[in-house]
Amino acid sequence: MIIANLHCHNYGLNTVGTSNSEHPVALVKYQNTLYDTLKRGVDLAGGLRHLRSPILIKPNICTIKDGTGFSVTKVEVVRAVIQLLLESKSDACVRIVESDSQSKFAMDSFKEFGYDRMVEEFQGEGLDVDLVDLSSNPLVSIDLNGEYFRETELNGILTGSHSLVSIAVAKTHYLTFLTGVLKNLFGLLPRKDQAFYHSDIDSVIADLARFVKTDLSVVDARTAVEGWNGPGTKEIGAFLIGRDPVSVDSILTRLLGFQPEQVRHLVKLGPEGLGSLNPEIVGDSLDELRVSLKSPK
Repeated sequence: MIIANLHCHNYGLNTVGTSNSEHPVALVKYQNTLYDTLKRGVDLAGGLRHLRSPILIKPNICTIKDGTGFSVTKVEVVRAVIQLLLESKSDACVRIVESDSQSKFAMDSFKEFGYDRMVEEFQGEGLDVDLVDLSSNPLVSIDLNGEYFRETELNGILTGSHSLVSIAVAKTHYLTFLTGVLKNLFGLLPRKDQAFYHSDIDSVIADLARFVKTDLSVVDARTAVEGWNGPGTKEIGAFLIGRDPVSVDSILTRLLGFQPEQVRHLVKLGPEGLGSLNPEIVGDSLDELRVSLKSPK
């Protein structure tokens, strides 16, 4: 297997615009299979035609030791999403991306959670799917002039033309209140000691969201986790899917029993064309699926 093959990428500057229209968020109960459930959600959310190759998939692999069994994005969810993507664009270049962090090295975690085996299977079928360690070269210096970053380094794959799919799990967090598709972007930063950014983490997330546009957001909310790695869990049995990350995370916040206004990075990004704090919901009933998690703060 060829790891981190970047040949399909253009490292020209990726400029991020804002959307003038808001898209609905699909809330779908898990039924039959992951593929069937995700296909229903994707169809309700408007399909995949807006995605362009190369397609980067960012799972939430926050640790090498999943304390609850539900704190890390399941490889089978990513597999089903890739199947849907390749059915829509058979010649797409797909890269699964993750960085090193306090509690893991990216390549070790890919192996631990079965991502390397999945990629080998896709490659055995002649499909252009691979893994990328965002903490490895090429790192590119970019000017952000943001709330937190004036400039920073990101892996070059993030600065070229691409589509990004953020696949998160439903969790609370003691620093950010919510770990959803936007908090998942924190894992794009290449430095291992990511706790360096914790003192102003909501501004860091907002800066990343403004520069690296999220084109499709998926949240596995079959089991919600209290805390970034537990220990508490609560069954919900659903997925959230949408184009606008603020909209998806806002519905996730409500699904867990809170309000979007309690999440600082959602409040920051709400007016900026990345979605709404009160988006339209399509699919199943929020009231029927809503749970009450313990407040992380």
